Amino acid sequence: MTKYVYDFSEGHKDLADLLGGKGANLAEMTSLGLPVPPGFTITTEACQTFLTHGAEPRDLAREVDEHLASLEALVGRTLGQRDDPLLVAVRSGAKHSMPGMMETVLNIGLNDQSVRGLAAQAGDERFAFDSYRRLIQMFGKTVLDIDGELFEQALDAAKHAKGTTDDLALDAADLRRVVGVFKEIVVKYAGREFPQNPREQLRMAIRAVFESWNADRAILYRRQERIPNDLGTAVTICAMVFGNRGMDSGTGVAFTRDPASGAQGSYGDYLQNAQGEDVVAGIRNTVPLAELGALDKASYDQLLGIMATLELHYRDLCDIEFTIERGRLWMLQTRVGKRTAAAAFRIATQFVDEGLITMDEALTRVTGGQLTQLMFPQFGAGAARRLIAVGVNASPGAVTGRVVFDSYTAIKWSRSGEQVILVRRETNPDDLDGIIAAQGILTSRGGKTSHAAVVARGMGKTAVCGVDAIDVDTKGRRFRAPGGIVVEEGDVISLDGTSGEVFLGAVAVVDAPVVSYFDGLLSTDEIAADDLISSVHRIMGHADAVRRMDVRANVDTPADARRSRIMGAQGIGLCRTEHMFLGDRRIHVERLILADTDEEREEALATLLPLQQQDFVEILEEMDGLPTTIRLLDPPLHEFLPDLTELSVRVAVAEARGEAQEGDLRLLQAVKGFHEQNPMLGLRGVRLGLVIPGLFAMQSRAILEAAATRVRAGGDPQVEIMIPLVGAVQELETVKQDIINVAREVRTRTGVHLDFLVGTMIELPRAALTADAIAQAAEFFSFGTNDLTQTTWGFSRDDVEAVFFAAYLEKGIFGVSPFESIDVEGVGELVRIAVEKGRSMRPGLKLGICGEHGGDPDSVRFFDRMGLDYVSCSSLRVPVARLEAGRAVVLTEDF
Repeated sequence: MTKYVYDFSEGHKDLADLLGGKGANLAEMTSLGLPVPPGFTITTEACQTFLTHGAEPRDLAREVDEHLASLEALVGRTLGQRDDPLLVAVRSGAKHSMPGMMETVLNIGLNDQSVRGLAAQAGDERFAFDSYRRLIQMFGKTVLDIDGELFEQALDAAKHAKGTTDDLALDAADLRRVVGVFKEIVVKYAGREFPQNPREQLRMAIRAVFESWNADRAILYRRQERIPNDLGTAVTICAMVFGNRGMDSGTGVAFTRDPASGAQGSYGDYLQNAQGEDVVAGIRNTVPLAELGALDKASYDQLLGIMATLELHYRDLCDIEFTIERGRLWMLQTRVGKRTAAAAFRIATQFVDEGLITMDEALTRVTGGQLTQLMFPQFGAGAARRLIAVGVNASPGAVTGRVVFDSYTAIKWSRSGEQVILVRRETNPDDLDGIIAAQGILTSRGGKTSHAAVVARGMGKTAVCGVDAIDVDTKGRRFRAPGGIVVEEGDVISLDGTSGEVFLGAVAVVDAPVVSYFDGLLSTDEIAADDLISSVHRIMGHADAVRRMDVRANVDTPADARRSRIMGAQGIGLCRTEHMFLGDRRIHVERLILADTDEEREEALATLLPLQQQDFVEILEEMDGLPTTIRLLDPPLHEFLPDLTELSVRVAVAEARGEAQEGDLRLLQAVKGFHEQNPMLGLRGVRLGLVIPGLFAMQSRAILEAAATRVRAGGDPQVEIMIPLVGAVQELETVKQDIINVAREVRTRTGVHLDFLVGTMIELPRAALTADAIAQAAEFFSFGTNDLTQTTWGFSRDDVEAVFFAAYLEKGIFGVSPFESIDVEGVGELVRIAVEKGRSMRPGLKLGICGEHGGDPDSVRFFDRMGLDYVSCSSLRVPVARLEAGRAVVLTEDF
């Protein structure tokens, strides 16, 4: 029989799949003897059953009742009893941290009778009714689906009547009235009385937590963070401890190291006379954790000791939630803390230096996505700026954008190409889609542990929080800053998430120091002097040492080749020759297309030959000693010709004026002749080489003569000629024979023997499915995953991304665009088939990938599993691919 409920004393941290992260870690802290309120966890399996069948498992109610009875026996009180009632917290807790995305209900068990018993037992009527109004408010919003703004407005009205903006200024009588108003809201908008039966409250709260797994914001967050949809959430139920029992009580969030910078020490926020949700929501501005030492030194010292214990035990940065009830410390949660990219790299090497983890483990603690964030631009030191306010540096980065005040506008403007900054008093989970759309987040309330800060750090968004000097007027769609400054919606501001500064207008940006490091611009001393750069340097060095795959670059110019090599590229995986036909050379392509005779065609090719040859000489010089894969002409020829409509209008006007030129008429006929309804599936790639006589032979001659030139100069060119869009081995065989014939001629003319490879791109499903046949002629495969994705899905990328991809992402059809990260089940399966078939025919077949996926972290790890020899990507993504290629190796090990 399946067991659905576990006491905190029964689990441990490695049961996150079953107990969720919160439940597993509460069990772990219990086993360590730390002060954890007693409780139990309902498993994710129970949630999965509920989500699948629409009802709780048959035995769940019985198991919950049994564990609740044990809890009641342990504390000597029963749930909701009239005098001195047991109250419980019902909290969500999935395997992966999803801060604020699912539901929590505190103070379950209070009703019109037990609230008076709680007041009598505590000797504090205000505390009791504050707890009761919190229950009705959270229960109403979470369980009964009442608009939370209705409760906020009622609470604000009570404070306004009192002439205050502070919750703490409301006395017991005020809060009794608030409870009455809240209950009226429940009746009006839920159509029922607030439930007075504590057991009914508990059952309804558990069900609401299960249902919150499929709340819109939770689905959106999982999609953004690529968390599977079928995991479900656990539910933790534990005895309430109260941080709102007076000024000797409070609640807080602590980090064992700074999650923004990685600096060692204790960091966090504390709020007196409050419950935990107040800190996360940023309803009142907190004080730094260190100030707890002055308010309650005994609890502070105990907390520091527990933080040290947890960090040593988990061997990682820990994020801790705690409550102090009348001087007694309770631990409510711990987890491996979210951190910024800079903190991730610093902390990883710190733990290595402290002997807690190995360099292999350090490599698992950072990601290619984080490295990408470190390469984002920063504000220039000398850039003009106008400082208007300073807040908490919640999540680093430098962003400029137009101010918006709600998620709807953020999404709407960002889809129109605008860079936006979402400004709120404080964010809540319902703002998630706006946070995703925005470049940065600015709030007037909250600290480093507020919802905005935690979510922004997790997503790599820049955030400045707790800027209490600004007055945010969301209804008026403006905020006011010191000095009479008024910022309206649509105005431009800039945020520095590293310093917490807010600037009016745009501020110029410069390359980040990490980019300078990868560009080879920093000396050894400069690298050692910067702890972040030093950490990146050490981790990149280890990634290079352990990775199996090479990393190449997609480059088209000598300058790009030079930069990519400095950034660590081990060759060129894709050099696109079509870029060499643009600009002033376009006229020669036109002459090639318009040629009526073999002589005219040969003349046009002869003109292009030395131009191409010099391009290749320069690129091969930059890549001397490294493999250089050069792709023959791929796009349709119409891309080099004038637009059909524009040319037709021009010729028609000229004819009407009697001024038509013979050249324009011939050009129009040629453009019409090459016009295609779907050119991406038309005359392009290898088909061009077979239809346009001499085209591929000219390009091959230019490549091989350039290589011969480099050999005579003492160089070591390693040429790989790649034929695009091959669908049948016969196509490749025909072109390959032409290349071999050209090579003989070059060798005869120059006296230089050249070693080179001829291979093909695998970018059509048929090529993947017949890879064994194609491998008979191909000496290497390079997967062109951009076109392979298009042809597998039947998409035209240039059209569909703007037309319906957004809808597909919103509906969950895509977790992520298949052009951004490899579609493992479809396109990835074709890659697997081609690898298997290709190497079955030619065991030493060299395999690589040169699509955009070559720089995507998830895709790089997939290609490593497929056994590819290299990935190739744009120059700026080479460091990311190097890191992920190393991570692909160590992530297969068990730490």
